[in-house]
Amino acid sequence: MPFQLTSDWIHVYPRGIRDALLYTKTKYQNPLIFITENGIDEFNNATLSLKEALADNSRIDYHYLHFQYIHRAIKDSVSVKGYFAWSLLDNFEWSSGYTVRFGINYVDYKNGLKRHPKLSANWFKKFLKE
Repeated sequence: MPFQLTSDWIHVYPRGIRDALLYTKTKYQNPLIFITENGIDEFNNATLSLKEALADNSRIDYHYLHFQYIHRAIKDSVSVKGYFAWSLLDNFEWSSGYTVRFGINYVDYKNGLKRHPKLSANWFKKFLKE
């Protein structure tokens, strides 16, 4: 599935997470693994309505595909104990400023930094309940 990314240093290869987990299991005698950051960015398009800005379906697809491969690794006895989406909130990125958004919660920079859950935040909430 193609992903439209803003940053040229992010490369999406969902199967790679399983490959890396299996390698780590073998190389380091199956340690406990916490995936502390995983996600994609999107261009901060100020012309979008709030409803449009909250519709981050590509982020949902991204995490869903990665979870499928993580699940396969767990079935192969990899000790994955945690996964954290990158990131909770849209924020200032060290190399891109406010031109990109990474969060599962939209930060309205023009309206007192009010937070709005994106579709991906609601998807994560439902996913975690299942």
